Amino acid sequence: MDTFQAVALALLQGLTEFLPISSSAHLILLPVLVGWEDQGLAFDVAVHVGTLMAVVAYYRKDLKQIIAAWFASVFGKAMTEDARLAWYVILGTIPVGIVGILLPDSVEAMLRSPLVIAGSTIVFGLLLWFSEKIAKEQRSSISLLDAVIIGLFQAIALIPGTSRSGITITAGLMTGLKRESAARFSFLLSIPVIALAGMLKGLELYNTAAPMMWDLVLIGAFVSALVAYVSIGWFLQLLNKVGMIPFVVYRLVLGVFLFAIFL
Repeated sequence: MDTFQAVALALLQGLTEFLPISSSAHLILLPVLVGWEDQGLAFDVAVHVGTLMAVVAYYRKDLKQIIAAWFASVFGKAMTEDARLAWYVILGTIPVGIVGILLPDSVEAMLRSPLVIAGSTIVFGLLLWFSEKIAKEQRSSISLLDAVIIGLFQAIALIPGTSRSGITITAGLMTGLKRESAARFSFLLSIPVIALAGMLKGLELYNTAAPMMWDLVLIGAFVSALVAYVSIGWFLQLLNKVGMIPFVVYRLVLGVFLFAIFL
């Protein structure tokens, strides 16, 4: 992997991680489409760490309040809205953690097929469109039931092409949350998920003792963090203006394109 490939993949990861178009699908497909060698586990860890730093930086003020409130609730103090939100994030992370641990490697490898990605891109794009059409956008506050439903939906995102942010926002809209509230909860949910995935990949990397190209790893982390930070703000602004339909259209076009190439 050279510097150009590292920058291109990091840009792609940073741009797509928090958009409802599936970052994993794009990272799998770009090397296949242009004939690049696999970027390697170390680089995957680096760009995920970059996007984790971006979302933590973007919500740093909220996170300070949420974490402080959670610790207060643990030690028997009042259960505030921020404390409940912290518990809901933990609860919403459990399903994807369980499925991720139990999912056999053989099944995970099979799901990385371009045709699987094409199909899930279209199917979950249509589901996103459906959720947009029926969305009542009645509430801003997350409930226990919201957290359970969104957490269960998030487990589906282990299928490449689904989009973790896309499926969780879809679930949030279906439960009656406002777009911005659904997106915010989706992004907060991403923090433990990306952190856990990064730790698992890091452990795997440590056990394989693979060689590290530190210059490209650092480039990947920095570029993905910078682009992801900008992408979060841009997406939230766009969400209030045009909704989810542009992303639905993109998913449908991408899915048809992939079927045309790989079928």
